[in-house]
Amino acid sequence: MLRLENLSKTYKTGDQALKEIDLEVPEGQVMALIGPSGAGKSTLIRCINRLVEPSGGGAWLKDVELTKLSSRGLRRERRRMGMIFQEYALIERLTVMENVLSGRLGYVGFWRSFLRRYPQQDIDTAFRLLDRVGLLSMADKRADELSGGQRQRVGICRALIQDPDLLLVDEPTASLDPKTSRQIMRLICELCEERQLAAIINIHDVALAQMFVQRVVGLRLGTIEFDGAPGSLTPDVLTMIYGEEDWESTIRPVDDDHGAAAE
Repeated sequence: MLRLENLSKTYKTGDQALKEIDLEVPEGQVMALIGPSGAGKSTLIRCINRLVEPSGGGAWLKDVELTKLSSRGLRRERRRMGMIFQEYALIERLTVMENVLSGRLGYVGFWRSFLRRYPQQDIDTAFRLLDRVGLLSMADKRADELSGGQRQRVGICRALIQDPDLLLVDEPTASLDPKTSRQIMRLICELCEERQLAAIINIHDVALAQMFVQRVVGLRLGTIEFDGAPGSLTPDVLTMIYGEEDWESTIRPVDDDHGAAAE
């Protein structure tokens, strides 16, 4: 469904963030990207939707070569790629509902969005999504009144209202406490399963990745050092990705909590 071939990124400074990455992510698969800071994880995600322009290679979403698209074509294809950000990227002064509906900007146009003239079908979908993530009662709250976990749920709804084929998720739990982090990861994975969505999740927490995803790809210095099942993340593999450390406690299975999805 998503295919990368020899995808590379070299910055003007000469730093090579990605080195000829070959990767395929099938429909419905949730994949975690792990690796040390500077490994190229965020760059990889941003090269797919061309928030960062690749220096070489290609990226295909189904049969569309994203790296060859014009600006107009890229705007159209970005509808199919929902982005969930570490820092939420919400408009603080707008309500939860308005933030979710902003995910339809690529469909309704700037002025209809600016004037809050969304089709009723979009509004109904936004309500259903908020209900699914446990935030229906907060639809009229301003974004700056929410907790971190609640903001991330709004960001998830905003991405899903695009009706995407692919989710690109950049460190969704970095600013959250451990319990909320599990809830957010569980929610993302459940929603992907429900919608048969592929997802790439850039995440630093190895144990959290092991707990929820189907596949882990480990990056180091812009190259893929590991690609396999979460259960294959042995201390030797983590040493290869991150360097020497006592990894036994990091990969020890952690009992999952089955608390409510909403805070």
